[in-house]
Amino acid sequence: MNLLVVSSSQRLPSESAKVAEYIVKTSQGYDEIFHLELCRYQLPFWNGEPLAKGEDWDEIELRLSKADALVLVTPEWGGVASPLLKNFLLMCDRQTTAHKPALLVSVSSGINGAYPIAELRMNSFKNNKLVAIPDHLIIRDVNNMLGELCSGEHDINLRSRVAYSLHMLKQYSQALSQIRMAHAAQAYPMEQEYAYGM
Repeated sequence: MNLLVVSSSQRLPSESAKVAEYIVKTSQGYDEIFHLELCRYQLPFWNGEPLAKGEDWDEIELRLSKADALVLVTPEWGGVASPLLKNFLLMCDRQTTAHKPALLVSVSSGINGAYPIAELRMNSFKNNKLVAIPDHLIIRDVNNMLGELCSGEHDINLRSRVAYSLHMLKQYSQALSQIRMAHAAQAYPMEQEYAYGM
């Protein structure tokens, strides 16, 4: 099983990438774990039309195809998820992402971070058919969390919560693999008609 960790800050370096690297280091039970830092790729702006997505997208799509689960890490800027992540999710198609579980992670330097999770749950998975698992993580005061050295009791508790959420993501990945295999063997006869709702 393979895990794809996507960090979506538009800055280099970023706290989102730091959190993603912590997740890569602490995830267990996968054959391959890859950290995809979106700002390092040149992706076109999605406009709703079929488009040539470019060589960078070819590499990303290969990673998506191989992934059995995803972790999506976004900073909170102005109370919203990263535009890079939203664009990325719009570019994903259901052939590569359908019925794959995703753990949502929001990063904030302050005490906020809830809005990106709500935004992503509300309007980011309908057409690409990713499955956001019920658990999510909000990394508040990120400058002092998940560093090389543990910074105190809150950091200890947060690390434990990250481990639990990654464990649950693995369970969802294993369970949803049955749906992906069944779907690949025999899709619903009129599936295309219902791909985008009624």
